[in-house]
Amino acid sequence: MRRHLVQAIAAAAALSLAVTACGSAEPEAGGSGGGGSSTLTVTVWNLAKTPEFKALFDAFEQANPGVKVQPVDILADDYADKVTTMLAGGDKTDVITMKNVTDYSRYSSRGQLVEITDLAKSGDTADLAGLDAFNVGEKYYALPYRQDFWLLYYNKKYFEQAGVKAPEALTWDEYGKIAQQLTKDEGGKKVYGTYHHTWRSVVQAIAAAQTGGDQLSGEYAFFNDQYAVALGLQKAGAAIDFGTAMAQKSDYRTMFETGATAMMPMGTWYISGILEAKKTGKTDVDWALAPMPQRPGGSGVTTFGSPTAFAVNKRSQNADLAKKFVQFAAGKAGAEAISKVGVVPALQSPEITEAYFKNEGMPADEVSKKAFEPDKVNLEMPVSENTSDIDTILREEHELIMVGDKSAADGIRSMNERVKSEVLN
Repeated sequence: MRRHLVQAIAAAAALSLAVTACGSAEPEAGGSGGGGSSTLTVTVWNLAKTPEFKALFDAFEQANPGVKVQPVDILADDYADKVTTMLAGGDKTDVITMKNVTDYSRYSSRGQLVEITDLAKSGDTADLAGLDAFNVGEKYYALPYRQDFWLLYYNKKYFEQAGVKAPEALTWDEYGKIAQQLTKDEGGKKVYGTYHHTWRSVVQAIAAAQTGGDQLSGEYAFFNDQYAVALGLQKAGAAIDFGTAMAQKSDYRTMFETGATAMMPMGTWYISGILEAKKTGKTDVDWALAPMPQRPGGSGVTTFGSPTAFAVNKRSQNADLAKKFVQFAAGKAGAEAISKVGVVPALQSPEITEAYFKNEGMPADEVSKKAFEPDKVNLEMPVSENTSDIDTILREEHELIMVGDKSAADGIRSMNERVKSEVLN
């Protein structure tokens, strides 16, 4: 799977990366040595529910006595907007976590990150999955420490109660039928057959990955089938209404861990969260994994994913220490630290993978193991100088479609027109 993952990300990056780093001639604040603080500040999101951060910070502090890592905690839903505002306002937080490559393209193109090409081309990063997604004109401004891809989480109890076999190899039609079959009332509480989070990727990124569609193209007819699935499940009551989920700011972890849904497409990052919730007794959900549903007639399992990385803020006063942390997180010690809490590291080796599957609470059935070996993982969103602007348009139109303000056909037509006129010109 790693070989396919690297190939997919490399191909996407090679085809679409055209970002150039503005302002790269400016001197780097705090660039080299001397006078730096021993406290390193790092932006994170939902710290209490994201155990990988504590695992990394503890490991780095242990490896560097006297250093203290201070997290700058931001709500996950507000993270991109908050960090964008911080950087634009001259904030000096040392390390900025790149939650996705779309944000990375924005910050690197604005000259807000320190170039770390020397770290990216060191021998220690040769096996980093997702590294090519951060190639900006043969320069690098971040290193990935985590590599996620999407699969299907499911509640084993609900499947067993309904006499439905484990979802080993579903088409989207089969997935929809099972979702309707598993929707029920239990003890006065609605249990949905599935939960689709409000991110546009739940519909658009999987459509692009499984059809070969290009999200930067300005032509989005390839979204049609996936919108039919999502809207159909919502109309049938088998998935929570999008408008309700937005208004209530539904949390996917709460939906799954409280038993409010029987299935949920989501990224591998959630494994660490559910392992922690099980360990601390916050949930008793009996869970397992399955491959993402596929289009009928397709061969193999195709899904999408994205690396997560750390970058050094151009205005950091501790750039040397920040670079040391970025390299640590992307290296063997960082990979071992996050593997222990169920996070899929960007750096892989047979030893790291073996340790990952030995985590207490990991499902050990064959379907779950198969879910970790997709045949192809495409980049969630291609990166170019247009990525951020196009992402905004696609998200806006997605929300209008899902709340019923526009039909899928009208929304897709608007995507085509707006991307061409407002971005591609």
